[in-house]
Amino acid sequence: MDDSPRAPDADAPEPNPTGTLPEVVNIVEDGDIILDVIFENSKDTIRSARATQSRLASRELQPAPKRKARLAFRVNLKVLKSQSKYFEKLLTDGRFKEAKDITGAFAALSLKNVKPEAADVKDLPWIEIRDDDQATHYAHREGAFADLMRILHEKEVTTKQAALSFVTTLAVLADRFDCTVPVSKYVINTLKPKWPATNRNLIRDEVPVMSRNNEDVLRQKILVSWLLSHPTRFQAVTKEIIMNGSCKWGSFAEDDEASDATWWYLQDGLEQELQYRRQCILNTIASVQRHFLTLYTSRARQCKLGYDSSAACDSYQLGEMFKFLANKNLMFLVDFSPGSLDSIADTSLLQIDSLLSTLRQCPSYQIDKNHTNCGLRTRILPILDFIHSLLSANFIPINRNAWKNHRSVAAWMPSDAENKKEKPFRFTRSIAGDQRLRFENGLGTEGLAKHVFTATSWDWTAEDQAQDGLSSTTPRWSLR
Repeated sequence: MDDSPRAPDADAPEPNPTGTLPEVVNIVEDGDIILDVIFENSKDTIRSARATQSRLASRELQPAPKRKARLAFRVNLKVLKSQSKYFEKLLTDGRFKEAKDITGAFAALSLKNVKPEAADVKDLPWIEIRDDDQATHYAHREGAFADLMRILHEKEVTTKQAALSFVTTLAVLADRFDCTVPVSKYVINTLKPKWPATNRNLIRDEVPVMSRNNEDVLRQKILVSWLLSHPTRFQAVTKEIIMNGSCKWGSFAEDDEASDATWWYLQDGLEQELQYRRQCILNTIASVQRHFLTLYTSRARQCKLGYDSSAACDSYQLGEMFKFLANKNLMFLVDFSPGSLDSIADTSLLQIDSLLSTLRQCPSYQIDKNHTNCGLRTRILPILDFIHSLLSANFIPINRNAWKNHRSVAAWMPSDAENKKEKPFRFTRSIAGDQRLRFENGLGTEGLAKHVFTATSWDWTAEDQAQDGLSSTTPRWSLR
């Protein structure tokens, strides 16, 4: 899809071709220019559209998709200039051929003493536009384009069922022609499309993960809410993809040419930021189990039974901890053989809520009846409660207005200068006991959430180590 006006010397067909003229759709009866639009579809898009029509038995609702469709639209030049910066530049800047054609055609009509709004279609200036399916993979864009023109002319759209694929195409076209403001108002206030749910499906080993089709829908919702300025919905769907993951974000993900629709790589830095935020959260949660594995493999005694504290208890707890994490696929055995990497599961679709729930299942192991509270469960549950409370903060998803206007402040991704800074986090009892963490979106939790999830290191037992005579280099953090 070509997103910019053509240069004056662009090699293009004549805007008003000779021979049979295409069907003309009168957006307004007294329009003074003709947009001659050629819609091109790839074989994959046509095949997908036919399959969808066959599955939904909706052949009567839409015509069969074509490899190439050509339609002309009679529109008002003044309206286009006022509603679209793209058309304002293309149709009025004398450096472009389209603007010169309009000036010449109007001059010819003036010599005949004919007003453009009353002129015959063939005598009006014809402006050619080419549109391909690369960005949308939608085979019936002529209907979306016609409704786009109707919205700009304050007319009612003719599409009866505003499916998400149609709304997405409408949003992409509005973005291309730089007229998202009027389209956004119409979609939100008048069209009010239904947003399909993107619930996780049980498709692998009874683990809830996001299917590819559901992710396709979710990504379209993100794109539409971004382009058409729907901040509340944008915040909800960006959190959804952060918590559920994406098949495009895996370490072992393969390039898929079928996923080249514009929502499969979100624009304006959104793709990188969303992936980075998810990675930060996963790194933070993974640091908890790494922290305790490091403690129980160190020489520092973890058993707290006083005079009867036992190295055997520590070894027992380490073994049980390792067995639990391995059985729950939260840790994988890898050695120096290249083939051992195959044992690592792709965690790109690992659901964060399920991950926390799995960690909570850690049993309270005891080497004997005297050794209570020596294991992982007692020590990890307050940490998991703390992380869970941070995940409810409004700072986890992307705030649309902040990302649009203050991106450097809103971003989690560090700048080159920030990337070199050490940002340790120290978990203390004062933080764990703060009452504000009991409430969703508690005051002060947003700043803490960013600090914790973007830290470079985590000390989850800082006070315990200090009591044992081990110093901690991580600074204190207070919500107050």
